[in-house]
Amino acid sequence: MTTTRAPGRVLSPARNTATAARVLRQLRHDPRTIALLLVIPCAMLFLLRYVFDGDPRTFDQIGASLLGIFPLITMFLVTSIATLRERTSGTLERLLALPLAKADLIAGYALAFGGLAILQSALATGLAVRFLGLDVTGSPWLLLLVALLDALLGTALGLFVSAFAASEFQAVQFMPAVIFPQLLLCGLFTPRSAMQPALEAVSAVLPMSYAVDGMNEGVTHADPTGAFVRDVLVVAGCALLVLALGAATLRRRTP
Repeated sequence: MTTTRAPGRVLSPARNTATAARVLRQLRHDPRTIALLLVIPCAMLFLLRYVFDGDPRTFDQIGASLLGIFPLITMFLVTSIATLRERTSGTLERLLALPLAKADLIAGYALAFGGLAILQSALATGLAVRFLGLDVTGSPWLLLLVALLDALLGTALGLFVSAFAASEFQAVQFMPAVIFPQLLLCGLFTPRSAMQPALEAVSAVLPMSYAVDGMNEGVTHADPTGAFVRDVLVVAGCALLVLALGAATLRRRTP
């Protein structure tokens, strides 16, 4: 006796690309979202550079960390709201009725927002290194790799959180709960080793801590170190784990 696999339920590059193209077409008609993704990080880095105009070393420290934090936060916001729109408008319900695997949807979103993250990170990194004088010992490509993984993590968190929000306002309200604690404990404001032991222990299980550590390793070392590889793997692993959790929330509500 032979078994047949349900058609269209296998991960397909063609369907992934089609899903990504649909997401990008929707974003193309939303200039404010494009500005949020591409212009705001550059503007914040420019502002930060001149806030610390008399202290370039502080700009080097904070600027490098922000190159990893910006992609995570912006992709979290955009993905959570965009996915929630699709859930509440019925678009997601219609898509799940098609011969389209959940993995196709997840991979399509990751592909679309990953492409935007590459563009965002390239603009921010290029501006910081070429024009704002950010002192980078290592390769800018390493910074780009960490930024891309951070964006993927932000996309995964946004997709997951969208399942628990009933409106766009509620999706934004998740930001203080999901992002702000990581922002305070990631080592941006003070080294994690200088925190209270309990807070340092909490920071050790938050993925943004490794995103910031990885970015700092990339800035201060000419070649990838063991710590850099560890940080990259932790961020990538967390992104994949949250993407899997997000895929579990993609369910049809009607038979």
